[in-house]
Amino acid sequence: MNTEKKLTGWHVFAGFAAAFGIIIVVNFTMAYKSVSTFPGFEVRNSYVASQKFEAERDAMQALGWTSDAQLAADGVSIELRDKSGATVISDTIEAKIGRATHTGDDRDLVLSLKDDRYVADGEFGTGTWTLFLTATAEDGTLYRQRFALVLNEES
Repeated sequence: MNTEKKLTGWHVFAGFAAAFGIIIVVNFTMAYKSVSTFPGFEVRNSYVASQKFEAERDAMQALGWTSDAQLAADGVSIELRDKSGATVISDTIEAKIGRATHTGDDRDLVLSLKDDRYVADGEFGTGTWTLFLTATAEDGTLYRQRFALVLNEES
């Protein structure tokens, strides 16, 4: 009695169909996850933003302001200095922090001035964070800066 099974064309087709079916399902799943978790646009209309970019950049550079940001597990610290190195005192300083990959952790920071630095308390997990800083000078010039901040487990 011969109990040996034969490999037929249908078996080969089923194997290929199963393998490609898995590949297609994984690709569609990854594409869905990618699109559904991405925060979206930086600006509503990139053409309009590009028309104003150079003028805004030049005005911002003319201020001579410099900024730096530090992230710790329990808060954020931002330094904003003018041309002379003095701390910029601004009622219009705002900061928003979030993850680059999704909007679930996005939040506006409540800043207060302590020891020549703007600080905001909060709990931050490890990983990469993006901080958006905006402040308006007395002459109405908008200062904007983006920081990529990394919080390691040792921090």
